[in-house]
Amino acid sequence: MNNLKVSIVTICYNAENTILKTVKSVLDQDYKNIEYIIIDGASTDKTVSILNAFANNEFKLLSEKDEGLYDAINKGISMCTGDLIGLLHSDDIYPKSNVISSIVSHFQADKSLDALSSSVEIYKSENLNKPYRIYKASRFKNWQFKIGIQPPHPGFFITKNAFEKVGYYRTQYKISGDFDWLLRAILLSNLNVKFIPYTSVSMLDGGLSSSGWKSRIKMNNEDLKILKSHGIYSNKILIYLKYFLKIFQIIGV
Repeated sequence: MNNLKVSIVTICYNAENTILKTVKSVLDQDYKNIEYIIIDGASTDKTVSILNAFANNEFKLLSEKDEGLYDAINKGISMCTGDLIGLLHSDDIYPKSNVISSIVSHFQADKSLDALSSSVEIYKSENLNKPYRIYKASRFKNWQFKIGIQPPHPGFFITKNAFEKVGYYRTQYKISGDFDWLLRAILLSNLNVKFIPYTSVSMLDGGLSSSGWKSRIKMNNEDLKILKSHGIYSNKILIYLKYFLKIFQIIGV
């Protein structure tokens, strides 16, 4: 893995306000052996026009209708030819130019490493000087899956060989497909996963799992269904405990 190829996948839909920063944060990385794949869900705004303004060889772009977020992620990953795979959504950025080289260094130092979980900073606005939550991967413990807590999905990097062992995202889940996939990767696939405090991603608050209580209720119901499908006991009281624990992610607490 001395010169491993890194595949980064970005999923977007009507992301004209954020996609430029996301793409630039990937293209500005000092690690140059990067394959960048962008999957657009047939945006109706200026997203595709913005992407088409880049040179053809800077990333691979597929723009077509999909069956939801996890279907789009699966499309992107099926196109990956790299040794290492990471996801960066269209309202997220790599905050420094050495993020990928820092991630790669862990895989270079430990050839047995299958996956790496890194931390994510969360912002309420585009002012990246003031994160209000830090989602620290190094604090995650496997038992937390039982209460619906997972390590930060955008900060997770996995080798292609390990991904093939875990399998693709399950599209029957509309909000918690990442919870199911991370649970399979960390608990059920016997992978060598390293959790580090290093912050690899800055992201805006929002998304399917945090866009109002209706979405949260649907997510929690999906989490319970996923846990049950894998033979892991939980209940609604345990699942809603996660909101208490997340208080400790808020800056100043």
